[in-house]
Amino acid sequence: MEKILIIEDEENIRSFIKLNLQRKGYSVYEAETGEDGLSIIQEEQDIAILILDIMLPGIDGFEVAKEVRTFNKQVGIIMLTAKTMEADKVTGLVNGADDYMSKPFSVNELIARVQSLLRRIQPLIHSKQIGLKLDRSKRCLINDGEPIELSPTEYQILSILDLAKGKAVSRNDVLDEVWGLDFPGDPKVVDVNIRRIRQKVEADPSHPVHIQTVWGYGYKWEKI
Repeated sequence: MEKILIIEDEENIRSFIKLNLQRKGYSVYEAETGEDGLSIIQEEQDIAILILDIMLPGIDGFEVAKEVRTFNKQVGIIMLTAKTMEADKVTGLVNGADDYMSKPFSVNELIARVQSLLRRIQPLIHSKQIGLKLDRSKRCLINDGEPIELSPTEYQILSILDLAKGKAVSRNDVLDEVWGLDFPGDPKVVDVNIRRIRQKVEADPSHPVHIQTVWGYGYKWEKI
């Protein structure tokens, strides 16, 4: 069952699209703002299609699409807007959209566009790596579908990096969170544990892709 995320601030439109997609057997997620939508797509990394309104409160659809493309190249993006200006279509496509529909639209046409886009991206969906995901219920890491056992300390470190959603976390913040403010030992204990985590998740630990060093500051986690 393919997953579809709708980011649309008008509840009646969002609910109508969701209902019709569910009738077709899709698993549907929804968000009212771009910020909430980004959180969902980062957490649910196997979202296949993003239906994205341009006019949103907070960050607009253009910015959402641009941000999504920094960490997810495979998801199909269909942009919705009440505008019909050619410039908006160009801007949407430049920022990573695959298709474009102007409001008002037929829900049957939207579903046809979804199905067409799924056929185009299906090979990418099934050939891509699942990537890294922290399983909080089992307190372990999932790498390409396979569980990786973590020590309690390693799990805590990854949990902190995970909550940062791709932003760098300082070494001192990790030290304080995991070992406490009064830890009397060597701060390099953070680096030692990072090296252990890299041994478990990196294809080449000496050239890490997922657990990246931000020199002079700390670390960040790139899941894909």
